[in-house]
Amino acid sequence: MRVVIIGLGSIARKHIAALQKIDTTVEIFALRSGLSSSNVEGVSDFYRFEEITSIEPDFVLLSNPTSIREETLKRLLTLDKPLFIEKPVLSSLDNATAIGREIKDRDLLTYVACNLRFRECLSFTRDLLSTTDEEINEVNIYCGSYLPDWRPGTDFRTVYSAKPELGGGVHLDLIHELDYSYWIFGTPEKVIATLRSSSSLNIEAVDYAAYQLFYPGFTANVVLNYYRRDYKRTLEVVTNVRTLSVDIAGNTVKDHTGTTLFVGEESFLSTYTRQMQNFFDLLNGSDALENSFFDGVEVLKMTLHES
Repeated sequence: MRVVIIGLGSIARKHIAALQKIDTTVEIFALRSGLSSSNVEGVSDFYRFEEITSIEPDFVLLSNPTSIREETLKRLLTLDKPLFIEKPVLSSLDNATAIGREIKDRDLLTYVACNLRFRECLSFTRDLLSTTDEEINEVNIYCGSYLPDWRPGTDFRTVYSAKPELGGGVHLDLIHELDYSYWIFGTPEKVIATLRSSSSLNIEAVDYAAYQLFYPGFTANVVLNYYRRDYKRTLEVVTNVRTLSVDIAGNTVKDHTGTTLFVGEESFLSTYTRQMQNFFDLLNGSDALENSFFDGVEVLKMTLHES
């Protein structure tokens, strides 16, 4: 297996660890911006986009900054290689239709990385809801964390998350919550969004996002923020029978009586390995979880509140 990576940041390194765990013989090549870039063990550097052709990768992993992802993606399409694309799939929808048309014309395999789909507690909840006759009355999704703690030793105001021109903002960083809502409940009929940059963090990027997703029979409320010091990531599903409380951080599911329905055994990092194995299965033509460019665009429409 040969893999080319474009964008060698912290998330890419998690994907690298997953690749190396699944296939100890994998050959990884990274397109670097300059000779001063730090080396990564097990990764061979190259410096010109045109060299990808001679490497002949089995797929390309795209995880460069969101603000330039579209430009890079357009160039990659001409290579006719399967694409593993870090979320969000794009920073805007301006050219999504044209890109999607070319992907269809070239019959390219694409996958958008949203590893929360591989968190055990969410998989359990999705399976449970799909096998019962319970009527959903309300869904509440919450993710709050503290941006200054994300990268210890680095001024959080200087990272891409704090800068809208680089594709930052909590609505894009934490697009996972909207992605798993789409995965579990489908496409909403209507979306109302509130995006603000008004917290004590004093950053220009969106630091608070609230969504109402309207489905037949129920509404899903989604709240995301960058400023909560005690990390909290939860899903609550209120049905006509019970309330399901999913602690995504703790990997557990309980009902309204406090009874534990599920306790996951795998670490959060394992979601990256499970996701990469799923992508390998897609490459091999087997029945696996799909999350194509087109799914990524549907989630981005919800995120950006555009139809």
